[in-house]
Amino acid sequence: MDELHYQIDLLTAMNQKLATKELMYRTICETSSAAFLFFDLKKNSIETIGCWSDFFDFSVKNRIDLDRIIELYEEGYELELQDLFFLEKQKKTHSVNDFKRKNSQIWTEIDCYVGYEGEQPIYKILRFKNVTKIKIQNEELKYMAYYDPMTGLYNRNYFFQLATGFLNKAKENNDRVSILFIDIDNFRQINDGLGILVGDELVQEFGQFLKSFEDSNTIISHFTSDIYCMAIYDPRGNRSVAAIHEQIKERCQKPFLLTDNVEITVSVSIGVAEYPEASNELLKLVNFAEIVMFKAKKNGKNRIQYFDDNILTDFLKNVDLENQLKSAIYRNSFEVLYQPQFDVKSRKLRGVEALVRMRDEEGKLVSPASFIPIAEKNGSIFTIGFWIMNESIHTFSMLHKKYQMDFILSLNISALQFEKPDFVSILMECLKKYEVSPELIELELTESVMIKDLNQMKDKMQMLREYGVKISLDDFGTGYSSLSYLKGLPIDTLKIDKSFVDTVPNDPISKTIMESIMNLTKQLDFVTIAEGVETEEQFVYLNSIQCDNIQGYLMGKPMTASDLENVIIHCI
Repeated sequence: MDELHYQIDLLTAMNQKLATKELMYRTICETSSAAFLFFDLKKNSIETIGCWSDFFDFSVKNRIDLDRIIELYEEGYELELQDLFFLEKQKKTHSVNDFKRKNSQIWTEIDCYVGYEGEQPIYKILRFKNVTKIKIQNEELKYMAYYDPMTGLYNRNYFFQLATGFLNKAKENNDRVSILFIDIDNFRQINDGLGILVGDELVQEFGQFLKSFEDSNTIISHFTSDIYCMAIYDPRGNRSVAAIHEQIKERCQKPFLLTDNVEITVSVSIGVAEYPEASNELLKLVNFAEIVMFKAKKNGKNRIQYFDDNILTDFLKNVDLENQLKSAIYRNSFEVLYQPQFDVKSRKLRGVEALVRMRDEEGKLVSPASFIPIAEKNGSIFTIGFWIMNESIHTFSMLHKKYQMDFILSLNISALQFEKPDFVSILMECLKKYEVSPELIELELTESVMIKDLNQMKDKMQMLREYGVKISLDDFGTGYSSLSYLKGLPIDTLKIDKSFVDTVPNDPISKTIMESIMNLTKQLDFVTIAEGVETEEQFVYLNSIQCDNIQGYLMGKPMTASDLENVIIHCI
């Protein structure tokens, strides 16, 4: 009897333990937010566990009901779901995949696990889990990896991936690939004038227009700001570069209508580099297309420029020169030379023009005509310009004090330098530092100073004249509207460009122009200086038409401060 009680107690304990485990497993299933189908293959029974009603509005009691589940998912999944639901037929243990519901954004992860005794399947479990949130997050990450968030076009990284495929295909088929680098002209003015939001909307609208060209042989990317890049496989017919350029020009003739009825008409500059003519490497093709796009900008904008070797050579020269310029600034490898100016009647020293020269790493002098435009472009003109001002005024001060001779120091001032709000105060402080009278200083300015804000520049020029500083208009006669600036412009001196002086002895037209300039300047009471006087014949002619001063190789090349001392001594 005791043995029987013991067996009963043991069975009771085992039943309680099993009931507790079943409760634990069922609780886990019920709270897991997943739904489960448990198949007892021995008993041929099916049980649903977990959040079944969150997924399906029917029960599964037999194999036919599984077909009802399959019908809920999008077409194309049927065979895959059949294989997953009956995994035991393939003698497999485990498989999992994601499936999308019909007419819905819901994604379900379906997981099947089969248990075996030897080779005989005895049970299987199907788990259904909602993975919509994860799918959406993954899609967002995928979008971020491939697309530009502002325009919806391909981003730069994915563009390179797709365009590389174009190049590989072209190499196999002996075809061509065109790369177009597209930039909206004057975009900075639009951004600054109308605001960033308007600029962004314009970028989006223009990007959507470019997207209309996209097909299996044409891809478009938004690189940054207002820059787009297009790759065309086997460009011909409607997708030839010329055809696409014509469509872009036609669209740009009509304004883009933005929010609040803002209308903006734009033009674009396009650079084109083609495989295999320009390069067989994608990165070089894109770089070359960008280089020639800047060439199109330089040539007036609103145009297309095709790559050629000469453009690349010029670009590389400029890059090399820019590197030399940076190195020269770091090494302080600049020198100031002084070219004398003489009174035509007396041949006495009128003044000197300070001219900067740069020495490259080999010690050779580089003309300012080569590096000043680059310095203005990269901003180093400020460092160079104020160094020249300080160095030349310092030297001038020493020579003036040493020889007690009054003559003028002419300084070439970049438009960018002159535009700085503190330019006048910096100049005055420098003159005070070296004890130089403002009346002995002449600033040489070109037309470009007046381009941005004529009234503001005139006010600054007038302020300098009130201090006693002379103002000279340089390269007179070479601009488009030099004469229009003379009326009311606070200047003292006109420098007549060398291009007129070169031809006056033998060219009647040049003589007529020169004599007209002289008559005009006499009436306006301006002092005149003729640049580039190299022959006695030129000198005699200039004297005959009453030019006030000359500057040129005839009477003095640009020279060092020590050589200038000899000129001063000779003139004392």
